[in-house]
Amino acid sequence: MKDPKDTRVVVGMSGGVDSSVAALLLKEQGYDVVGIFMKNWDDTDENGVCTATEDYEDVILVCNQLDIPYFAVNFEKQYWDKVFTYFLDEYKKGRTPNPDVMCNKEIKFKAFMDHAMSLGADYLATGHYAQVRENDGTYEMLRGVDHNKDQTYFLNQLSQEVLSKVMFPLGHLEKKEVRRIAEEHGLATAKKKDSTGICFIGERNFKEFLSEYLPAQPGNMETLDGEVKGKHDGLMYYTLGQRQGLGIGGAGDPWFVVGKNVTDNILYVGQGFHHDALYSDGLIASEASWTKGSVPTESFKCTAKFRYRQEDSGVTVYPMEEGTWKVMFDEPERAITPGQAVVFYDGEVCLGGATIDVVLKQDEAITYVG
Repeated sequence: MKDPKDTRVVVGMSGGVDSSVAALLLKEQGYDVVGIFMKNWDDTDENGVCTATEDYEDVILVCNQLDIPYFAVNFEKQYWDKVFTYFLDEYKKGRTPNPDVMCNKEIKFKAFMDHAMSLGADYLATGHYAQVRENDGTYEMLRGVDHNKDQTYFLNQLSQEVLSKVMFPLGHLEKKEVRRIAEEHGLATAKKKDSTGICFIGERNFKEFLSEYLPAQPGNMETLDGEVKGKHDGLMYYTLGQRQGLGIGGAGDPWFVVGKNVTDNILYVGQGFHHDALYSDGLIASEASWTKGSVPTESFKCTAKFRYRQEDSGVTVYPMEEGTWKVMFDEPERAITPGQAVVFYDGEVCLGGATIDVVLKQDEAITYVG
């Protein structure tokens, strides 16, 4: 590796504390650091206020504090084409997409990385909580040391080529330590609260936002036996395992979403957190990406996550035809959701991930989902 002072690192800066500290640490290590702010979405609100403008102002403040050059780049068109249209298409199919995974794959570590390299960068760095380790010429992605903040779930689509050119300066730190470093250095973003949720929705009501782009089609809310329990506002507003917002009262256990019938526009509901219909013992996934580059040809055991904040579960992964993968669970899992990512791990190493297409019970596709 070249001497740090001869190594240019472009840092993707969001205006938040994590990317600010990432830039600070690289600068302290002697790298030639350039800060770049990405604008992916026109989020001007009804008062004409654009939060991206405020975020960029924070980026400028931090870059001036660190005495590093900064630029802004606009990826709104690419974001619309690659991430937002995918997001809407998935909801039309009755699925629950994960736009953060797609944004990392198509925008941050593709369009943005290409842009960084065109500026003469040797590496792209971000404030993600993950780690990269080289092992005999192969790059491995490891979980962040702070397992509560680890973001490998959202980075599961990164390839060998990307991992060879990426730096995650915060991967070895706990979040509280990142805050402490920011405060110690008086960074403008030290006390700024973390952004949450999907970037293009921001602080707005999700239901309201979605209705601007997809016409809602209200329909019946029914039990699996066909008993009508009420009306739903549109299948896209609900996800498997959801309890809030159903409006079903009465005695007994609370009600949960247990399935969707897109063809007949029915939302299936059932009583009890542990309703049998919410449990499955396997899934079929597609669009797999394997961080080591080589595609497994034999079945293997590992652990997996089916949503961001969950403990790992033991699974066996079976390659199938046409690039699909059958994943069987060691123990039944609750509320596995088509459209979400299944991400595979071997200890601390993230092996890759895929998109959940079909949920299985006793090796049969659950027909009332989808």
